[in-house]
Amino acid sequence: MQQVPDHFELLGLPARFALDRDALDAAWREVQSKVHPDRHAAGSEQERRIAMQWASRANEAYRTLRSPLARARYLCERAGVDLQVETNTAMTPAFLMQQMEWREALDDARAARDAAALQALADDVAAARRRMTDEVSALLDDRHDYATAAARIREWMFLEKFSEEIDTASDTLSDLN
Repeated sequence: MQQVPDHFELLGLPARFALDRDALDAAWREVQSKVHPDRHAAGSEQERRIAMQWASRANEAYRTLRSPLARARYLCERAGVDLQVETNTAMTPAFLMQQMEWREALDDARAARDAAALQALADDVAAARRRMTDEVSALLDDRHDYATAAARIREWMFLEKFSEEIDTASDTLSDLN
């Protein structure tokens, strides 16, 4: 039985966090041009089913690798590191303090209906996300420290959820005006 290639192998890309988005898009289009079910419409039922499976795998690989956070998670899992997102909520004390400050700032901005404060908070969290992306990139690509990267990725996941909360608060404030 043939082993199913991982996402990077399937798309013919290096297994790295830092990926060129244009190269990813081109690799996905190349694979899709070969395995898309429409190309196998005249084939047997089995050929059509296999084409559909490969096309689905290619789409899944593309979706995963296109998202920096999903790609980071995938690289850790590929290296055998379980992120334990459901059970491990451990974060550095500095990050926990930052979380509390951000939450307080969000609560204050909501209560005051202060769009400028929400925007400043959004900008601060966006900067933290950029720093997190750079740090995770170095941990994965340069140091191959998947365990430390996993801990940082769990913090990054908080940043993503918190960014959504800020967006929701901003949308609610806009709706009130």
